[in-house]
Amino acid sequence: MATATAPPDISPTSRDRPVELEPVVPASGRRRPVPRWVRRTVGPVGLLLLWQVLSSTGVLQPDILAAPGTIASAAADLVADGTLPSAMAVSLQRVAVGLLIGGVTGTGLALLSGLSRLGEDLIDATVQMLRTVPWVGLIPLFIIWMGIGEAPKIALIALGVAFHLYLNVYAGIRGVDEQLIEAGTSLGLSRAALIRHVVLPGALPGAMTGLRYSLATAWLALVFGEQVNADDGIGFLMNRAREFFQTDVIVVCLVVYAFLGLTADIVVRTLERLLLQWRPSFTGQ
Repeated sequence: MATATAPPDISPTSRDRPVELEPVVPASGRRRPVPRWVRRTVGPVGLLLLWQVLSSTGVLQPDILAAPGTIASAAADLVADGTLPSAMAVSLQRVAVGLLIGGVTGTGLALLSGLSRLGEDLIDATVQMLRTVPWVGLIPLFIIWMGIGEAPKIALIALGVAFHLYLNVYAGIRGVDEQLIEAGTSLGLSRAALIRHVVLPGALPGAMTGLRYSLATAWLALVFGEQVNADDGIGFLMNRAREFFQTDVIVVCLVVYAFLGLTADIVVRTLERLLLQWRPSFTGQ
């Protein structure tokens, strides 16, 4: 005797119910992404290998550009006898003093010009005019005014730093949303409190951008400044190596300049992450 089978449920409720599908899991699994630090080092490592190959095959002559191995050996010798650490310390001191003087000057002028219309009328036009003058071209005047010691080198760094910080801090202050100013005023904030709690935090992103540009300019100004009768520093090593056609020492000095500049940029980026946590930003996809 055949067993009766219950008819399928074809009620409207059953017919309209969505069918749940089980997730499909790939058999091979998901491919692991390549770490970002690996991707970022592919370019420099590939360039270094190409450089070594061209030097080994004789395409690049030693008197034109030394091989990476020769440069590494020269750097080790300069570190071993203390020449390179001493030069780095002198150059860092020059950059620090110039950055401090130029930073205080540029930020102070930007605050006066950005927070006051009277200050803008008295300061902005003069600064905008002076910043169009090539600051490297002022080296002869600095030598006449200050001699050939440390003063013209530090003044050159301070001048380049001051203009970048002034422009970015001033733009940051004037770029604060007017509605935030009106909201603070309606809440009864005094002018000092408004500047402290609204204007300065709003201008901080521009100030950090200006600091990054200022550090890059400071190292560039140092390169030019240390060509002026320097008796120590990285620029002095480069000048001495140029006289003896030591391309390995010249490249070592250039690498040191790049390393110090990159380190300074990393420090500023870290400060940005700490001070600007409130500001969401796009980091790429």
